[in-house]
Amino acid sequence: MPCQVAVLFYAVDVQPAFAFAAPDLRPWQGRLAPVALPARRRTPVGQLVKSMISARTRDAVSIAAYRRLGERFGAAAGIARAEPAEVERLIGDVTFADAKAMRLVAALRLIEASDGGFALAHLATRPLDDALAWLERLPGVARKVSASTLNASTLGRPVMIVDTHVLRVLARAGAVGPVADSRAGSEAVTAAMPDWSGDDFLAFHLQLKRLGQEVCRWDVPRCEACPLADLCATAGKRSGKRDPT
Repeated sequence: MPCQVAVLFYAVDVQPAFAFAAPDLRPWQGRLAPVALPARRRTPVGQLVKSMISARTRDAVSIAAYRRLGERFGAAAGIARAEPAEVERLIGDVTFADAKAMRLVAALRLIEASDGGFALAHLATRPLDDALAWLERLPGVARKVSASTLNASTLGRPVMIVDTHVLRVLARAGAVGPVADSRAGSEAVTAAMPDWSGDDFLAFHLQLKRLGQEVCRWDVPRCEACPLADLCATAGKRSGKRDPT
């Protein structure tokens, strides 16, 4: 018999709105190095699974764990029927593997119970805010995972994915407040660029993520190598120049 999985729900802190004018983003987009979008997008549920196990984990590690899940279970239905301990063994090298395994199994069981399957096709036509909220009722799903499920999958919906690297760039540049979370960053960028497509948002996420990993590092930012330095409040302070206006 499948074990009983506790379903956890989390209260979300309400973040104040952050000013983020649309013209501020266009110079960023033009200065960042072009990136190639994935040649093949995952299904919505596949992207959900990948995103749920990837938090605070290097991409190579989470991708390998995702592939092991696919090899063992074949599809989301197999994971939903698995014992969390078995899932944990397969994703054991990702951070917080025990909690992620528990929440992943619980989330997939909730999806199957409410939808009767795992296609998640209704997320293509729901208003964007409703689609995000539907996903965020699942255990272990906050804005980074919900936005990734909608934007980086075959759904290709226009919403910004904000992970820790992207959020660091946004905060250091002064685009969001210093205590803003991924939800605030996602909402700010998404609202600022209403004419962008899903591909535009995904490319911008990948560009900022690369910048955060390689240049705007968490330990010592390499402001001298940053293509956005003259637009960035932190770079201006570090160089002794006045903050950009």
